[in-house]
Amino acid sequence: MECGKCTWFIPDAFYPETDVGSYVSHEAVCVLNTGDKDANILITLYFENKEPVSGFKAICGARRTNHIRMDKIVSEDGKKVERGVPYAMLVESDVPVVVQYSRLDTTQAEMSFMGLLAY
Repeated sequence: MECGKCTWFIPDAFYPETDVGSYVSHEAVCVLNTGDKDANILITLYFENKEPVSGFKAICGARRTNHIRMDKIVSEDGKKVERGVPYAMLVESDVPVVVQYSRLDTTQAEMSFMGLLAY
């Protein structure tokens, strides 16, 4: 069974600048592909005061998931997600997928976790 859509938006993303303790703050774009073809994922980042950055690519295999860690992904031209800079994301796939966003914030001892379904 194939479900989902090919275009997803995540309007509130943020990779915190600091970590407290041994846990590392991070975000993930969680992709679920229930179809029979691999999904080619393209992520574009949007900012308040500068031009978008594109070229972040990943693959989610057929009938698989891929938790794309935004602290580990690198664009085609070597760019990384900046820490401490708010941004939004456009997630595009060549086959329908479901996208969830999650963030682990370890900037204080009382860590917080947020997860939401993208739009």
